[in-house]
Amino acid sequence: MTQKYYIKGGTPLKGEVSVGGAKNSVLKLMAAALLAKGETKIYNVPDLTDVEIMLSVIEQLGAKTGYDKKEKSLTIDATNLTSITAKYELVSKMRASFIVLGALVSRCKEAIVALPGGCAIGERRVDFHIKGLEALGAKIKIENGYVHAKVPKLVGADIYLDIPSVGATENLMLAAVLAEGSTRIQNAAQEPEIVDLANFLNSLGADINGAGTSEIVINGVKQSDLHPIEYTTIPDRIEAGTFMTAIIATKGKAIIKNVFPAHLTFFTDKLLKMGANIKLLEPNSLEVSCKNRLNSINFVTQPYPGFPTDLQSMAMTLLSTANGVGIITESLYENRFMQVPELRRMGADIHQDRNHAIIKGVKKLTGATLSASDLRAGASLVVAALMAEGNSVIENLHHIDRGYENFETKLRLLGGKIERREESSPINLTEGIHNESYL
Repeated sequence: MTQKYYIKGGTPLKGEVSVGGAKNSVLKLMAAALLAKGETKIYNVPDLTDVEIMLSVIEQLGAKTGYDKKEKSLTIDATNLTSITAKYELVSKMRASFIVLGALVSRCKEAIVALPGGCAIGERRVDFHIKGLEALGAKIKIENGYVHAKVPKLVGADIYLDIPSVGATENLMLAAVLAEGSTRIQNAAQEPEIVDLANFLNSLGADINGAGTSEIVINGVKQSDLHPIEYTTIPDRIEAGTFMTAIIATKGKAIIKNVFPAHLTFFTDKLLKMGANIKLLEPNSLEVSCKNRLNSINFVTQPYPGFPTDLQSMAMTLLSTANGVGIITESLYENRFMQVPELRRMGADIHQDRNHAIIKGVKKLTGATLSASDLRAGASLVVAALMAEGNSVIENLHHIDRGYENFETKLRLLGGKIERREESSPINLTEGIHNESYL
């Protein structure tokens, strides 16, 4: 029997919550650890299914790993890699595992990595990855669903990305670390996770400049220059944004700890314009609150530092009960409005026209049985259920588990009435909240 969330809405979230390590960063750090011989240790690693999948991928390549759930630390010993093949069975489960391509080509001069294919939120092609590797001297063949890259010697080059692809930027950074000479990536992605990867690689012994800007320069080093390190992952800005949304949506007041506010500047500005209250308590803590009904504004998803596509569904949830009409334009992915039918079932007034969603705020949402279609859409439905009147049931939790560690536990610490159960019939959350089995 599959697990489901049972949620009783209408309770303002209050208290304190701490954000975990950034999923979209730690997965790339794990791949980067393959470059250096010896044991590297990474701290602030969230216990997520995506992390488990990446562990399986790098273990399959011959790396020895160990994860300490209590300490939230991960050790990776890549001294002896025994394989250059990342198989489809694992890569197909998580697109981010394609990042091992750059690391393997860099260290082993050869890699065979399965094409990741599409996903629920839309097509994300790997053309930019392949063209960039070819510019560095790699010979690429695509056969039977696998990318086979081979090169006698990587040589630095100037690479221009048609779009600032995060994955392509990361793969090319990894490949260029051990290339001869300098590599310049123009129109590079500028996300905080790119900066974290560059900082990790520099600590490892690489020579990278410009991360966080549109031009990144990688000066190649020798394999002998790289050494194992200890490193702490940045906080997850999308998890932080999700909790900010949940607190505001439920008209609550709470403190979010272990957050880098600078990573959420654009999102915070939008929330303030809608009428939310956000205060910086100390460098890594925010106090978030909201008393009145929000006002509708427009959102356009853009590459960082613009409005993040990963928080687009959260914005839609807030707009669903705000004053007036708001328009969301999804400019990055062609199929990322998967939450729209589910929000409509809760009473939301949303009209979708291709990559535009027009949301007319209603007075309230009502509970319903909902299905998570992907990671971020699923999390936004949890927020919608917490703010709605009545009870909701959310199915397909495996999507949410990919990116949120102990999600229901953290929400309960804030007073949210949410429980994960393997049950097919609704439970009385009002009574259940007092039971030990619930807590």
